[in-house]
Amino acid sequence: MSKPLGPYSPVVRAGDFIYVSGQGGLDDGVKVDGGVVAETIQTMKNVAALLESQGASMSDVVKTTCFLTDMDDYAKFNTEYSAAFPANHRPARSCVAVSTLPAGFAVEVEAVAYKPVD
Repeated sequence: MSKPLGPYSPVVRAGDFIYVSGQGGLDDGVKVDGGVVAETIQTMKNVAALLESQGASMSDVVKTTCFLTDMDDYAKFNTEYSAAFPANHRPARSCVAVSTLPAGFAVEVEAVAYKPVD
């Protein structure tokens, strides 16, 4: 997992809920090349890794908020975003256009998961 870009926790458990801060296409602290497709693949890997650090998985995600700097990338983003989840698992989602994202990302995704504490 890459070090956060700012003064925040990348993942926080609050009871049965897990909050994943906005993730971008960083791999070992370096932004991946390849545009929105490569960034989305890496972003979703980062979300999954943070969930796994808390004993959860992508199937536990109940809500995401997605940010794109170019809505013309929406279809490409949706393809890779959907592939990151188990078949037929579609969390609630918001997707918004923004003018810019940290580190020059084209995409950022934050997630909320529900995984009861054992």
